[in-house]
Amino acid sequence: MSPSLQLRKSTRTDNLSPAERLLATATELFAVNGIRAVGIDRILAESGVAKASLYSSYGSKDGLVHAYLEALDFRDRTRWEGAVAEVTAPLDRVLAFFDLAAASAPVRNFRGCQYLNAVTEFPGDAVPMLAPVQAHRQWVFARIAENLAAAEIADPESAAARIQLIYDGALAGSKFTHSEEPILLGRRMVEGFLRPLGN
Repeated sequence: MSPSLQLRKSTRTDNLSPAERLLATATELFAVNGIRAVGIDRILAESGVAKASLYSSYGSKDGLVHAYLEALDFRDRTRWEGAVAEVTAPLDRVLAFFDLAAASAPVRNFRGCQYLNAVTEFPGDAVPMLAPVQAHRQWVFARIAENLAAAEIADPESAAARIQLIYDGALAGSKFTHSEEPILLGRRMVEGFLRPLGN
């Protein structure tokens, strides 16, 4: 790590507790490199936190991964709620999921959906640490469905399932193509079948 990057990181984390520094460092490393590729020793070294603090704060790497996913969920809920706070049209509130994804994809270097990335790294049986992923998906579905209902779309849950599928594919496509265009295309597809229904 370059001295200038180390200086920027230390400046950002100087006022954080050891637990917060661990989570901030893990969040950055997991997003860039993946969860399994990042070992505890690297997280400890880059955060400047002792191993005892990891165990007292999170219990294990699995506990840290769970906290990382919970923090992602909270961040994304907060971003959407902030983005739609003054948006009154229900269909525009649905489309805001695509708008936020398109805006953040280049900033995150087109790494795709962090929730999907996490699940892909832990295939097979449900893993307790991945519970925040399921909670986030349920929250997204609920927000879409309730706004479709507010727009008086017939069978809002069925329509919400279709939209969530398009959203998932759009995020995956963005990662494959290293472009926000699949997300914008997904938005146009959703708008194309929603607008006639909402009239």
